[in-house]
Amino acid sequence: MPIIDILGTPHVYELSAPVPSRPVLVFVHGWLLSRSYWQPLLEKLTPQYQCLTYDLRGFGDSCHLCQNQDNETSYSLTTYAQDLQILLSKLNLQATWLIGHSLGGTVALQAADLEVQRIQGVICLNSGGGIYLKEEFERFRTMGEQIVQQRPRWLLKIPFIDLVFARMMVHTPLSPQWGRQRVMDFVSANREAALGSLLATTTESEVHRLPQLVSRLQQPVYFITGKEDKVMESKYVEHLASFHPLFNTSTGNVKEIPNSGHLSMVEQPEPVKEAILQILHNHGA
Repeated sequence: MPIIDILGTPHVYELSAPVPSRPVLVFVHGWLLSRSYWQPLLEKLTPQYQCLTYDLRGFGDSCHLCQNQDNETSYSLTTYAQDLQILLSKLNLQATWLIGHSLGGTVALQAADLEVQRIQGVICLNSGGGIYLKEEFERFRTMGEQIVQQRPRWLLKIPFIDLVFARMMVHTPLSPQWGRQRVMDFVSANREAALGSLLATTTESEVHRLPQLVSRLQQPVYFITGKEDKVMESKYVEHLASFHPLFNTSTGNVKEIPNSGHLSMVEQPEPVKEAILQILHNHGA
């Protein structure tokens, strides 16, 4: 399990074997998750592309390595994007496409704005937004804070808790193994990282900045949404996608995956893989 230091914080990552003449696919996970959720896609994509996964600071296997960080600066969207920019530089990856899930999609967009040369395109999975609904966001932030504050370690010992987590935010229940993975990531995430990233990315100014960010990106940007996603509904994905020039082309830049909730890469890895490959093919990648 390779570890690399980024801005004083060790990060765990995995990089598959090189594939000549093709960009590296870089996967960025979402809030309270880890790099593990990309495995179903990696099994399908690594024969054709070199793939990089990593755990964001404070999450997954990087969580126990993250110490004494300030939640307002070290867990901001900008800092996470800078982490990714530095990771690509340290690994000397010259041509990449970013694939980000939920919060990871926003990180990927920000990183593409910072690193035009290395990042050739962005694919956001179950990721959208750009509309600030005051009461809903305040309720979401309050609920998120309570969730982070009240994560007992003994949750892992509750009978059938895996089955509960296997049903959260998805259209069709996941296998118990995925339920167990979600419980582990939920409980082990660094408190400051979980709170800091939540609060820093859900402010009114940050939400309103998203459309501006998408509209100025020079690279192609695509959005893959789950038709049954109740966390990030398709209408919010399409709203953010509409600010990119590709939205008004004949093919558009939004692909909807049937029978999928908020974890499309685990729920429907085959159609998600096909959507990714079609996007890459359309751009000669």
